[in-house]
Amino acid sequence: MSVPTREQAWTLLTEYNSNESLLKHALAVEAVMRYFARQKGEDEEKWGVIGLIHDLDYEKFPDQHCTKTAEILRQKGWPEDYIRAVVSHGWGLCSEVKPETELEKTLYAIDELTGLVAAAALVRPSKSVLDLKAKSVKKKWKDKRFAAGVNRAVIDQGAQMLGIERTELITATIMGMREVAEEIGLKGEL
Repeated sequence: MSVPTREQAWTLLTEYNSNESLLKHALAVEAVMRYFARQKGEDEEKWGVIGLIHDLDYEKFPDQHCTKTAEILRQKGWPEDYIRAVVSHGWGLCSEVKPETELEKTLYAIDELTGLVAAAALVRPSKSVLDLKAKSVKKKWKDKRFAAGVNRAVIDQGAQMLGIERTELITATIMGMREVAEEIGLKGEL
């Protein structure tokens, strides 16, 4: 396969996933990856496609997360750098592949963070990411019971790898998610 298109990635993602929240998560991560790519002058399409497909195996093969994705993408003839990037987001959790490129570090840093941002948006009166500020997310960050499944250590490690402050990472993640607020169910009642 030459460079995979967004359409091919979406078709493959929906072949393996039907869970609405997983699909919304994939769309959120895609949007944030695209946002970061634009900010850094990188290939927005590539970053977006990798963000979209990153949890390909999660619904059907949660116990083989990242490993199964690599297998599926290789069978489909995806480029090795795309596969490596996807597998690296599970570094230290379900993968030994350490994020090295700017793309890989970004995916690693924002994957968990999109979940925290979404949860923080949903408890607002507006139920929207459109009026959410980093300050609100940081307030929720301190409450370990809030979005308890979100691995905050991974987010901090990702921010450190990228050489940016947590606040900057949160703000950029919110900005990326705003672009798909309606698709991910976070437009709310503004």
